[in-house]
Amino acid sequence: MSEIEKLQQMIDESKRIVFFGGAGVSTESGIPDFRSVDGLYHQKYDYPPETILSHSFYISKTKEFFKFYRDKMLCLDAKPNKAHLALAKLEEAGKLTAVITQNIDGLHQAAGSKTVYELHGSVLRNYCERCGKFYDAQFILDSKEVPLCECGGRVKPDVVLYEEGLDQQTLQASVKAIQEADMLIIGGTSLAVYPAAGLIDYYQGDKLVLINKTPTSRDSMANLVITDSIGEVFSKIEIS
Repeated sequence: MSEIEKLQQMIDESKRIVFFGGAGVSTESGIPDFRSVDGLYHQKYDYPPETILSHSFYISKTKEFFKFYRDKMLCLDAKPNKAHLALAKLEEAGKLTAVITQNIDGLHQAAGSKTVYELHGSVLRNYCERCGKFYDAQFILDSKEVPLCECGGRVKPDVVLYEEGLDQQTLQASVKAIQEADMLIIGGTSLAVYPAAGLIDYYQGDKLVLINKTPTSRDSMANLVITDSIGEVFSKIEIS
C-alpha cells in the first residue's frame, strides 16, 4: 500500500481529525518561510528578522519595525492553495474538527475553514493600543511610518512577537482539540518552534501523520511519515 493510500484509509476511518500546520502550508501560496534556505532568516537587514520581530524592538524602534513588517509580513494578495481548500472540505464533510496553525495570513479562513486556532495571531487584525479600535491589514499597508488611530494611539498588529506569550485561550482550545482527536495530521512544519511544537505531546491516538518536505525531530513517533509538499499530498486525497 502506498503512503497516499495509507493516508486515505486513515482519513476514511477517522471522525475527529485535527490538522496542525506551519509555514510550509503557506509557502505554496507564495508566502516566504522563515527558516527555509531562501526564507526571511537568510536575508540581509540591518538587524536579524528575529530581532526586528521582537516585542522589545517593536517598543524601542517602532518605525523600523513597521518598515520591515509592511515590506515582508503583509502578503495580502496570497490565495489559499490545495492544502487550505482540502482542509476546508474535510471540515465541511464533518471529519475535521479543527485547524491549528502557526501562520498569521488568514488563508485557512479564506478557504472556508470555520474552526481555526491561530497560535501566532493574524496580520488581518490590528488594534489601537489606546482605545482598542479595530483596523484591517490594508490600513497598516497604506500607513506611513507608525500607524496611528484617529484617537492618536498606536495601532499594533494582532500577531505574537518574540518575547510575547501565546494567547492562553487559543492554546487551551488547541490542546483540547488535540486531546479529543482520533487522527492528528501535522504538515508544513519542522516542529522547531515551542511552545507550539509541544502540542503534539497531547495527542493520545494511534493515527499520527507527519507531512513535510524535510525530516522532523518527531518522525520516529509518527504512524505515517510523508516527505512531500503538503498541497501535493492533499490534492491526491478523496474527500466524501
